[in-house]
Amino acid sequence: MRSWVLVAAVLWYLPRIGWQRFSEVTKKGFIYGKPAHTVKLYVELHHNSPFLVCMDIKLAKKETVDPTYLWIGPNEKPLKGNYRINITQTGDLMVKDFMETLSGLYTCTLSYKIIKEQTQEEKVVKQRYEFMMFAYREPDYSYQMAVRFTTKSCTGRHNDLFFTVLKKTLDNLISDLSCHVIEPSYKCHFVKLPKHGLKKQLFIAFQVNPFALQWKSACNDAGDCEDITNHNILQARDRIAEFFRSQAYILYYDPSRTLPAIHFVDHSFQMARMDSCRPGFGKNEGLHSNCATCCVVCSPGTYSPDAGVTCQTCTTAHTYGAKICP
Repeated sequence: MRSWVLVAAVLWYLPRIGWQRFSEVTKKGFIYGKPAHTVKLYVELHHNSPFLVCMDIKLAKKETVDPTYLWIGPNEKPLKGNYRINITQTGDLMVKDFMETLSGLYTCTLSYKIIKEQTQEEKVVKQRYEFMMFAYREPDYSYQMAVRFTTKSCTGRHNDLFFTVLKKTLDNLISDLSCHVIEPSYKCHFVKLPKHGLKKQLFIAFQVNPFALQWKSACNDAGDCEDITNHNILQARDRIAEFFRSQAYILYYDPSRTLPAIHFVDHSFQMARMDSCRPGFGKNEGLHSNCATCCVVCSPGTYSPDAGVTCQTCTTAHTYGAKICP
């Protein structure tokens, strides 16, 4: 509230802001294989994967005799002796604390026997199942915002002074959320309004970003803190939206009140969410249609060096989650 009062005063002073996603239906956290089909699924970073069942649903409804299971990981080596890997007696696989480097193809070979009970004749049957697991994380949110203010003149220092005070006020409004205003800019334009003639208006644009200098301290030492930063940016968005609503209320509550030299243009506030991905992650709706809004780990042959939105091609990147092109 203090910030709102401050800007109102300035206006008058001037001379007249781990769950998982699957491509297959899952039941109680279990993903079944499909013969001759690679099951694709997405595991949130630092969360446990669902249990991968080394069996298809149809076979699971039948009796299997002497089943054995052989799991092969993305490194094409048997999965065993790894504290992150949990394989149950019935061959179900779960990966703990999923990381970028754990992405890739997981295959399981199920062997079991078919027995003719009258003759005790045995036949060994083998079935291979493939699961493609990708690490993903939620995108980081920021907001691009725009607003207009009417001004008396497009020349002089009063517009610069107002713009500086407005930015500082918005920063103060959201500083406790580790958010800040970046890339602020304004231009003065002449606008012809129906029944009101020619008006001079400041077109102001800025971005609200969740990574102020102290943003890491807000994570409370959490290893992965997009949930916290995204929660904070949503609060910052709401505060700034309410701030501009209050400007309209202050200026137009009393229609007989004399307007200041620079004042808010009612209904001019606009905002749009902008997503970005951490290095090593990107969006690809074509390749990852079941996780189109996710930041999915960059596959081998691609990389992402910065907080962009997509992974870039790099033929020398041979690992998942590459942040540089070697």
